Amino acid sequence: MSDIALRFAQVEKRYAGVPVVSGFSLEVRRGEFFGLVGVNGAGKTTLIKCLLDFCDADGGAIEIFSVPHTTTAARARIAYLPERFNPPFYLTGRDFLQYMLGLHRTRYDAAEVARIFGALDLEPAALDRPARVYSKGMTQKLGLAACLLSGKDLYVLDEPTGGLDPKARALAKSELAALRRAGRTVFFTSHALADVAEMCDRLAVMHAGRLRFAGTPQELTGRTGAPDLERAFLDCISD
Repeated sequence: MSDIALRFAQVEKRYAGVPVVSGFSLEVRRGEFFGLVGVNGAGKTTLIKCLLDFCDADGGAIEIFSVPHTTTAARARIAYLPERFNPPFYLTGRDFLQYMLGLHRTRYDAAEVARIFGALDLEPAALDRPARVYSKGMTQKLGLAACLLSGKDLYVLDEPTGGLDPKARALAKSELAALRRAGRTVFFTSHALADVAEMCDRLAVMHAGRLRFAGTPQELTGRTGAPDLERAFLDCISD
């Protein structure tokens, strides 16, 4: 069995002839906590859309646990949280979780839902409220809860702590760290480089659609001689 959870091989994506992802190659190991970082417009979300087969790549190959990403069975092992998560406004929190867990073929466990809600500082009464009355932070927590309850092997999270206050961010990071201890693979994007430095085994820097660096946070700061990851990132994309 391969120890590679995700493999991108020379992936290309263009919109109206303009390259958005160019010759992108990367491997993410099983059980790894991996961060993908880059400025707005670097191509991160487009790469994730290609991975999930939301759009066709114009070249290259993507594999999920050694299976081509276009194979439905490969994507069945993924839990995904989009950058702009908006649940159906008319569903209650409970309705949404039951619906999502049904899609994941995972049983709705009221006790585990209560535990996750407590771990994310989301009040139990939110289960009975429609999503249209949720704040941005509550909405993000609901999306995270759905992912955490799915029991999948691979978690693809696009800005998972976006919209969360400092307390909620700390709690969410604690729950994500539990996934790593359980041997799950987490592949996420973030603009919060302090979180990346704290949580990630490795990271990739993507800039103008291309891979600029892949390695540990310590390797990136060491390569540039920067005092912290933020400065190292700036030096990396300025090369």
